[in-house]
Amino acid sequence: MDNRAEVRDFLTSRRGRITPEQAGLPLYGSNRRVTGLRREEVAMLAGVSTDYYVRLERGNLTGVSESVLAALAGALQLDESERTHLFDLARAANAGGRQRRTGPKQHFRPGVQRILDSIGAPAYVRNNRLDLLGVNRLGRALLSDLYADESSRPNLARYMFLDARSRDFYVQWETVAKDTVAALRIEAGRNPYDRGVTDLIGELSTRSEEFRTWWASHNVRLHRTSIKQMHHPVIGDLELTGEALELPGDTGLTIITYTVEPLSASAEALSFLASWATADPNAATGSRAVDPSSRSQ
Repeated sequence: MDNRAEVRDFLTSRRGRITPEQAGLPLYGSNRRVTGLRREEVAMLAGVSTDYYVRLERGNLTGVSESVLAALAGALQLDESERTHLFDLARAANAGGRQRRTGPKQHFRPGVQRILDSIGAPAYVRNNRLDLLGVNRLGRALLSDLYADESSRPNLARYMFLDARSRDFYVQWETVAKDTVAALRIEAGRNPYDRGVTDLIGELSTRSEEFRTWWASHNVRLHRTSIKQMHHPVIGDLELTGEALELPGDTGLTIITYTVEPLSASAEALSFLASWATADPNAATGSRAVDPSSRSQ
């Protein structure tokens, strides 16, 4: 990624969404040419000169102190994800060509797989490019579409935008898809020289108009917890709460596990999925031979 262009577009988009009223500034006259804040207004709110802010918005974050970045984040009313992204962009700008050009991690320790297998809920481990590196039996049964093709490594972003089945699987597909874009955007800001991430972004931008449109919005999101409604081809509808657990000893790897409300319809559906995954040898290969109506018989 071009760090300067990313900084410029991110700051411009954040400035454009805040009205003077939201920033607590008086509004004089009705001939404003912009709906958001002017550059000089952001500079005033951040306590820097207009010329200095213009330099920042042109994409030059080299040498900018953390106090200035914090003031800028406050002026632009950035949330936690956006603030993290801004600081990541500044670190990348100061690292320059010294930053390593590495791909996403492709392997994980056997002990991590044992952790997955000990979790009594759907769980998998992914890298920063959203490749699924490992999964437990229940997780594989839940995400059976991703494992239908054994010749390629499952990738959540490709599944989301390039596999039509994802639109049936995720009940709120657009929300989940936008969150996927936002997760990749924050990762690209953290590791702009990661060839695996940039290649994936390029592929999705070329092949998906929706991805390309949402990528241009520059929205970012830290994935820690979320509620997802899914329509599984075998067990039907269920609502799951996802939790992200970063692995301190494996930088870039995260365990995702899904839980359900006890005694709920989703808990019943998940219990049926567990029985199916244990009894059916094709349960985790994308097979849809089981009749969903059998759950109630």
